[in-house]
Amino acid sequence: MGQKTEGRQKNLEELRCLAMMMVVVLHFLGKGNLLGETAVSGMSAVGIAAWVLEAFCIVAVNVYMLISGYFLCESSFKLNRLLTLYLQIWMYSVGVGMLGGLAGITPAGEINTHYFLSLLFPVSMGHYWFMTAYVFLYLLLPLVGMAVKKMTKEQLNLVLITVLAVFCILKSVLPFRLEEDGQGYDMLWYLCVFLVAAYIRKFGIGFLKKKWHCALMYVGGCLLALAELFLLRYVYLRTGSLGLIMQISFEYNHLFVLMAAVGLFGLFLHVKGEGMIGTIAAKVSPYVLGVYLLHENIGVRYGWQKWFRAGEIGTVPELLVWTIIAVLTVFITGVIAERIRNIFVKAIGRLLSHLKIWQNVIEKLAQVDQLFAAK
Repeated sequence: MGQKTEGRQKNLEELRCLAMMMVVVLHFLGKGNLLGETAVSGMSAVGIAAWVLEAFCIVAVNVYMLISGYFLCESSFKLNRLLTLYLQIWMYSVGVGMLGGLAGITPAGEINTHYFLSLLFPVSMGHYWFMTAYVFLYLLLPLVGMAVKKMTKEQLNLVLITVLAVFCILKSVLPFRLEEDGQGYDMLWYLCVFLVAAYIRKFGIGFLKKKWHCALMYVGGCLLALAELFLLRYVYLRTGSLGLIMQISFEYNHLFVLMAAVGLFGLFLHVKGEGMIGTIAAKVSPYVLGVYLLHENIGVRYGWQKWFRAGEIGTVPELLVWTIIAVLTVFITGVIAERIRNIFVKAIGRLLSHLKIWQNVIEKLAQVDQLFAAK
């Protein structure tokens, strides 16, 4: 299961593309106010359907983390890679953020000092929470990566059980909110998922050796999350209790969400990744991050859903059609935007490569990377 073959990588790139499409679904439903209101009775058919879609896509972020961790645990820290990633984040942050403000997509009242600081310092200001978590995890890679590589199965198993018990299982079973629960929107949870991915890569999980087991984990986890939501809603509407945890099963660090994500990840580890879909995914996946950086920029974050009639959807068929249209449009636009940005950056790089000072910088970066190269 942990073999690093061409086919294996292609199916994980297929999964990467699928996960990003799921992310767009989540942002369309959530920020488009399409999810049914859980605190009131009489939820519409559209609201219920939106929650069903949400349930089967909520795994997206954890799946993306699993893919990253699956590859990172076998790689070494590279300063050049970190700086390249930061430049990518910064270009989207400033470029799209400024365009969003100038085009009026962002309300004038929201354009203030904090807005501009978020554009200029996207990682430190948490402009993109996922990228902030990823960057800080990557900074810890020299420590975490080396530790994982040297751990025995028993050691990593114990560490994994401990962190999941504290940061996942506990919040999933208690009938109240934990004060320091980040709901999976932080580097701490990324580290937990990284360890899960590292364990799968190094030692495998027996239950994931069969496709139908993986499919059962995915579908079962999604349905359990949905069932818990409506069960807690029922209790709240009858008693007024448990309102603070009504949607807890749809948080990234909930046990059901993690279980479903691992199931879907394991399912794709069984896929051969051959054929046209695998080939297309392998070509598209290097640009997939651009989809997230484009549509989740604060300059357009709460505006693009309106372009796909999020506020006018009145039937379930309309919800399905417009969700598909929104996902495909945003995904394709993001991939194209990242492809264009990539071409531009490479062109600038070729021009700078003729400068002695730039050659010295590249040489120094290579020397730093060599310090952390696997021996």
